Amino acid sequence: MPEKHNYEYEIAPDTAPEKVVQMVGGNKRVLELGAGPGSITRRISANNCSVTVLEIDWSAIKIVKSFCENVYQCDLNKPDWKSSVPALGKFETIVAADVFEHLNDPKTCLNQLHELLTENGSLVVSLPHAGHAAIMACLYNSDFDYQPYGLLDNTHVRFFGLKNMQTLFDDTGFKIIEVEFIVTHPMKTELSHQWARVPTQSKPIFLSGKFSQVYQVVLRVVPCEAPGRALNLTTTPIPKLEKLSITNHLRNTKVGGYLASFMTPQTRGKITKIFRKFGL
Repeated sequence: MPEKHNYEYEIAPDTAPEKVVQMVGGNKRVLELGAGPGSITRRISANNCSVTVLEIDWSAIKIVKSFCENVYQCDLNKPDWKSSVPALGKFETIVAADVFEHLNDPKTCLNQLHELLTENGSLVVSLPHAGHAAIMACLYNSDFDYQPYGLLDNTHVRFFGLKNMQTLFDDTGFKIIEVEFIVTHPMKTELSHQWARVPTQSKPIFLSGKFSQVYQVVLRVVPCEAPGRALNLTTTPIPKLEKLSITNHLRNTKVGGYLASFMTPQTRGKITKIFRKFGL
């Protein structure tokens, strides 16, 4: 059985990839940057979109070519990347799903995308949020813990807070007209082991920030002169922060984790109802 590519995954509901697919919609000519092995590509193609892919990783290209109309090997870190591929024409949608954090100079890349958009075209972009409480936990523990994927993917070279995301598009002639925030408690991330090491009394402080549980941001952006009201990320309402189950509440503490391990699901369910009654 062939080894699964690191960025190959099934798209789950209420995740950033699912929001990207929804924002793209159907029946469009799409350019997808850094598509990897095509986890998003196959869903977009299934929505009757004609997809052209630019990807640097040859092992990913061999997989994604089955799901798109055209695929070209391309290094978006090179300022002249467009000269390495045939004339692409114009696209109704350009997708950059978790791409710009991998680029040394994402603004240079963004500036070159204007001429690839149709008159009413847009970019659909997802970005990981470096201000998440799970990363704060890593900093508190003095352990900037790179992972094979996620917020601290070991191939990330750029990190974005919400203000930095806003500036990225403001400085390159785009405006944000649609946004989805993916909100995730640090105990439900790939860095949960770092969160578990933070003292219990410090955790409410880490979670008190307005954006502390924003894990990813999915955006639709258009050229500044296009129709549509520009949004500001830092003033846009954030979805209600999710509440952990009683099991995770307890596992946030050493003693609680020990006690929870002896509880039946029925007992945990009853205690959860009590917690919720008091707004916990």
